[in-house]
Amino acid sequence: MKHIRIATFGFFITLIGATILMSTTVFAKNKESQSSRLAALAKYTRVVGTIEKYYVDDINISAIVNKSIDGLMSNLDAHSSFLDKKGFKNLKIQTDGEFGGLGITVGMRRGALTIISPIEGTPADKAGVKAGDIILKINDLSTLNMTIDEAVSHMRGKPRTKIVLTIVRKGEAKPIKIKIIRDIIKINSVYTKVIKNDNILYLRVTSFDKKVVKKAKEALLKHKNIKGIILDLRNNPGGLLNQAVGLVDLFVNKGIIVSQRGRNKEEDIKYDATTSATLTNVPMAVLVNGGSASASEIVSGSLQDHKRAIIVGERTFGKGSVQVILPINDTEALRLTIARYYLPSGRTIQAVGVKPDVIVSAGIVPHKVDEFSIKEKELKKHLTVELNKIQKKKIKIKKTDKNIITPADVLKDMQLKTAIDAIKILSIAKEN
Repeated sequence: MKHIRIATFGFFITLIGATILMSTTVFAKNKESQSSRLAALAKYTRVVGTIEKYYVDDINISAIVNKSIDGLMSNLDAHSSFLDKKGFKNLKIQTDGEFGGLGITVGMRRGALTIISPIEGTPADKAGVKAGDIILKINDLSTLNMTIDEAVSHMRGKPRTKIVLTIVRKGEAKPIKIKIIRDIIKINSVYTKVIKNDNILYLRVTSFDKKVVKKAKEALLKHKNIKGIILDLRNNPGGLLNQAVGLVDLFVNKGIIVSQRGRNKEEDIKYDATTSATLTNVPMAVLVNGGSASASEIVSGSLQDHKRAIIVGERTFGKGSVQVILPINDTEALRLTIARYYLPSGRTIQAVGVKPDVIVSAGIVPHKVDEFSIKEKELKKHLTVELNKIQKKKIKIKKTDKNIITPADVLKDMQLKTAIDAIKILSIAKEN
């Protein structure tokens, strides 16, 4: 019965191969002969039959095919993958926007499972996980040869349960173990603050979900008299393309925002800016780092090519490819790379990222009090009596407004300070 099943399976594969051949001949760039295609499919059938017959453990056709598809997809590129029943279900859960997990986005970089970015305010972010960390182990499981979907499946779990990640971090001599308590991940994708004394709007986008353009538009309409905008895309792993395009359209009134080019010319797409959608032309600075990926790179790169904003920070992650989910049946699907993104200048961000105009590492602003300055209390005739009166009074400390970024806050963030200075310079240039 096994041989009959194999023969039938082989015939079925051959028919599929012939059908694919006929349906894609028009689009294929390298026209492979029908005989060579059928020979390759026949070889695959023989391999499946051999494994089923001689492998040390009993394994059925379905398992062999699933493993072969999984291996094929993972060898195409770092972002293509086979979603089995469990993986497809997990994808749907993630798409809903609320799940029990850590709050990190991961990808494959040079064959290693790498954290693209921790999502702000999530358990991973609070535990100290950083963009660029390489995950060696998830609990006691090695990530060697582990797919992204397998890794995500292991890291996701019931809220309030513990997980330990063993990571390698640049600059650290030894691997680090980080304990994280899983929680329900709810992402607040957009929030705004005003930078005190400078009248600059700080617009933070943590991920590109379906509400980004709407919330950003509301913020811009609310703050019409601002002198400049700082768009913070640091540690933003990306998301929906239409939201990235829509966000750029709020600041650019003409020209290409981004284009998508794949194997088939019929699928090439250009996304253009529209004058009607543009809300402001005030000076802009965009903050990026190694955790800024995909849609974040489209936004920052497009604004840079249009000379609409100064990009400040560190080189971005470098994910410039397009993936689609193609269902195989009701419970399984393929995540397949079908195209690459190209910025208005024609450059690609794939594997190279966006290089900032002003490269600034993360850290505090170096500053110190002048040790040689003379204070009133150091003068011989300072008002001792008045000073004593002030010291006896109870000092009332005002609560910090969550919607305001104070000068003290700015001193904690060198990249933000640089962006503010850049906008001040642009504002002066514009006035003149």
